[in-house]
Amino acid sequence: MSAAGLLGPDTDAEMLAARLAHAQRLGNLGWAEWHFHTGETTWSDQVYTIFGRDPDKGPIALPRLAEHVVPSDVAALDRLLWAALRCVEPVQAELRIRRGGNWSDLRDIRVVLEPLMGDGGAVGLHGVIQDITGRRRAERMMSESRRQLLEARERAAEERHVMLALREAILPDLACSPGLPDIRVAVRYVPAEKTASLGGDWFEASPAPDGRLLLAVGDVSGHGLPAIAHMAQLRHALVGLAMTGRPAHRLLDWLNELVLHQIRDTTATAVIGHLDPETRVFAWSQAGHLAPVLVRDGTATPLDPPRGVLLGAAEGRPYELATTRLKPGDVLLMFTDGLVERRTRDLDVGLDLVMAAAREVPGRLEHDLETGLDKLLADIGGPNPEDDACLLGVGILG
Repeated sequence: MSAAGLLGPDTDAEMLAARLAHAQRLGNLGWAEWHFHTGETTWSDQVYTIFGRDPDKGPIALPRLAEHVVPSDVAALDRLLWAALRCVEPVQAELRIRRGGNWSDLRDIRVVLEPLMGDGGAVGLHGVIQDITGRRRAERMMSESRRQLLEARERAAEERHVMLALREAILPDLACSPGLPDIRVAVRYVPAEKTASLGGDWFEASPAPDGRLLLAVGDVSGHGLPAIAHMAQLRHALVGLAMTGRPAHRLLDWLNELVLHQIRDTTATAVIGHLDPETRVFAWSQAGHLAPVLVRDGTATPLDPPRGVLLGAAEGRPYELATTRLKPGDVLLMFTDGLVERRTRDLDVGLDLVMAAAREVPGRLEHDLETGLDKLLADIGGPNPEDDACLLGVGILG
């Protein structure tokens, strides 16, 4: 004899009822019946829990069910009841109810109804009611999250478009030409891959009134529109100050005063130099910036940097001037830190990659410089995900 047989029929029924009750709690669902002729209504225990109703008050009669449904869903309840009476197959709908009659505790429920059939047709309704509040709440949260994400992406795309347009309007033509017969200049401006990281990198390559070639690269701290605005102030100031013909270290003195007193709460780095096309002497100064790299006879070497602190870091700290005489076939590379710095590698590793790739940049023929800069960028890993990179190459044709 089985164990169920030893327990007896009453015990079997109790165990089955307990299991059904447990299943209803796990699924947060229960059943209900409404009889038309007798007016009798029967609810399982879980339906009382779903409605937040005291079992001592008894179930809610069918005519009064609409009182517990939010007004906007009453029409859906009516359609559900009529459909249940007309159909043999079960019908369902989702409704919102006031749990315990409390407007601050609205619950989402799914109601499945089917007619109780008698000899003359439908004599009542049988329903299964499930509380799906948690599921719908999660879906609404996901939908809201998707909406916010989409809006954020649209705002970011719009901001990026504005920043790119502004930066292109501020910076000179990337295909700039100094108009000097034995000097070729090429520029590569590589925007960061991430939208929020558009920053204040800048360059300048233009003839000065005395015939020398003004060369400069720089980077303003920060990202986004504020950094681009500060970059525009700094670069335009340099272009104006360079008209005085003063040497690079004096220009940095003035730019430092500008950042300290007019572009507050920011700092900037820069390399500024003048290249004399007759003597091929490059006279340059730096403000906390990476030194230019000289490529000569297949060897890449950083120039010895003269003394100079960040723009905006301190007042009264003089900037020094250094000079380097270039030769035919030389290439001078000036770049911002976005070219070498990556979160995924040390700065020294990035510098080593640039130095190795720079050895392959030729400068004797005019078209070689353009191709060489493209190859250098590819060899060091392409665009920086977190920061812009500006690379200015100057070739002395031979």
